[in-house]
Amino acid sequence: MILRGQIKPNAKACANSFLQFVNASPTPYHVVDNLIKHYSKHGFQALNELDDWKTVVKPGNSYFVTRNRSSIIAFSVGKHFQPGNGFAIVGTHTDSPTLRLKPKSKKSAAGFLQVGVEKYGGGIWHTWFDRDLSLAGRVLVEEEDGTVKQHLVHIDRPLLRIPTLAIHLDPSANSSFSFNMETEFVPILGLENQLNEAVSAEEEDMHHPALLALLVQELGLGDNQVNRILDFELILGDAEKAKLGGLHEEFVFSPRLDNLGMTFCASQALTHSMSENTEDETSIRMVASFDHEEIGSVSAQGAESNFIQSVLERLSALEMYNPQTFAQAMARSFLVSADMAHAIHPNYMGRYESQNTPKLNEGTVLKINANQRYTTNSAGIVLLKKVAELAKVPVQSFCVRNDSPCGSTIGPKLAAMTGIRTLDLGNPMLSMHSCREMCGTTDFEYAVLLFSKFLSSYSTLSPKIIID
Repeated sequence: MILRGQIKPNAKACANSFLQFVNASPTPYHVVDNLIKHYSKHGFQALNELDDWKTVVKPGNSYFVTRNRSSIIAFSVGKHFQPGNGFAIVGTHTDSPTLRLKPKSKKSAAGFLQVGVEKYGGGIWHTWFDRDLSLAGRVLVEEEDGTVKQHLVHIDRPLLRIPTLAIHLDPSANSSFSFNMETEFVPILGLENQLNEAVSAEEEDMHHPALLALLVQELGLGDNQVNRILDFELILGDAEKAKLGGLHEEFVFSPRLDNLGMTFCASQALTHSMSENTEDETSIRMVASFDHEEIGSVSAQGAESNFIQSVLERLSALEMYNPQTFAQAMARSFLVSADMAHAIHPNYMGRYESQNTPKLNEGTVLKINANQRYTTNSAGIVLLKKVAELAKVPVQSFCVRNDSPCGSTIGPKLAAMTGIRTLDLGNPMLSMHSCREMCGTTDFEYAVLLFSKFLSSYSTLSPKIIID
């Protein structure tokens, strides 16, 4: 028997699966690696942008392709798909606000070993103080045969910390805490007097030898192999694991909810949708997860790159490229831009538009902005509400106050670039862009069911909503 307030077993199981995913995904490189494992487990085949797809991609099969190993597009080709047919797409992103080691990170002061970091994205940076921080990323290693390969590393323990100044030395800390990002936001790695190794001039110029030795150890390269490490991209993160919380475990407390929450739900929905309406499917079901959303998406692997455009063109030209066919395909397609949304905060209710206040565990949020910071319009709302009815899940709405700024997503960028009809939505959360965020346990299952039903029912629902 489920008592009032308790979370249903299926919803809790879905949330627990997310916990495993986010704890194993400290960087976009780990996110994509875990998505590859998920898709491969469900029979998706790997593609490479360097190859010709015409003889490989077949109706009824599923595939994925990566770029920079930090962005990934996965798709399932309908058994009755023909070039010119539409795409049902869910778009997400793999990155989150964080701190990244500088190209020359070696710092020291007052006997402490420190590392220089560069801020990435628009984080709430004061939340990174007094936290146990781990280190993860990718390392480019020269192999014995002379090739250079990417190796993932996750030093999954408290390794670094940015201490605050004691209140005795800063009496104003509780009223006006402020700090200099360059000089007062430098993580501590260790103590100089704990080291006894010799340091070369070259090593002095770049990174602490002790840090490089730790990377060698984590990668299992063996003694005296530090010279095989050619470069790396390392990111700091909250060392505390994501977990369920609240009176009835109705909350998820986690880093990187924005936007691994939606990336997880979309990937689960794509594989879940393959058990529904596949025999008569005429479209392609797709999930595209991009890097660099938090810094504007303008990169080779960001949403403003040609990555998705290239994939859509190639799939629309499996027989022979025809601009007419591609244009028809774009007009027949729909993109759900899935990025986490703002839930009502009980301590700051005056910051919210009074009639559009999403709540945790009450469903995914349709995000609306008249100035097109979000792409949602009435036709998209009708479509998603019909999908929600079929999925038997609730949805909510959100818009900002007229005296408040509004964030944005990959939605407007992709809509303008491709001409695909687009809608913005996301699960509600609190503390967005904090080092540690908070959302509802039940909303994960709601989003998976919503996305899955969108992917499986789009080709039948879309022709019934006539605009142009």
